[in-house]
Amino acid sequence: MVTTSLREYVALPLREGSAALARERVHHLVSEAERRDRPLPPTVPDVLLLLVTELVTNALRHTDGPVALELVLLPDSVHVYVTDTSPEHPRARAPDLHGHGGWGWTLVNHLASAVEVRPSPEGGKTIHTRVPL
Repeated sequence: MVTTSLREYVALPLREGSAALARERVHHLVSEAERRDRPLPPTVPDVLLLLVTELVTNALRHTDGPVALELVLLPDSVHVYVTDTSPEHPRARAPDLHGHGGWGWTLVNHLASAVEVRPSPEGGKTIHTRVPL
């Protein structure tokens, strides 16, 4: 059994295109896993793309500093860490049926098998999610 992990890390500036850059890191992790004969189950890449898009987009939208994304592939799961400069924890909102948001935090908690929000050393927060393989 292979026990080494694969990691992807990127610091994302507050600008248009940063969420796309985060998605590129997901694609790179998936490709690298396949290259190393560790392909992910078929649904996991889409789950990772949704999680990363939601977490990074909200961090970019609701904070005033840089955002960091780290992806870690372990033998039994993929961990997603998004760190931003705001100490505020995400809150579930009532979804807007006309397309004006409110679905994100519910979606994150539905897609991940574990979700944890903890303070970061710099005064912001890190959201950690786990996706089982």
